[in-house]
Amino acid sequence: MSIRQQVLFLYLASSALDAPVVAWSEYDGAGEGPTPPVVAHPSAPYATGVDALRDGWRLIQASALNPPTPGHERDLSYLKHEFIFEKLVE
Repeated sequence: MSIRQQVLFLYLASSALDAPVVAWSEYDGAGEGPTPPVVAHPSAPYATGVDALRDGWRLIQASALNPPTPGHERDLSYLKHEFIFEKLVE
């Protein structure tokens, strides 16, 4: 049996792991080809990052907290509260 990696990206409403999930994507390393298949979820797989931890996902990265440039506090841009989780499965 080989071990494969699953990766879960959760974008939260704030920098706290117990904040609500606002966007997500999941990749399963068991697929063939240059890019792993995306696992489709019609709704968020977890309500918060803490829920993912409780289900066995390991947190491997959280985005840096950078203050907005003065005068640009209300500009819209990318989703900045990104948390990356992994799970190793057989």
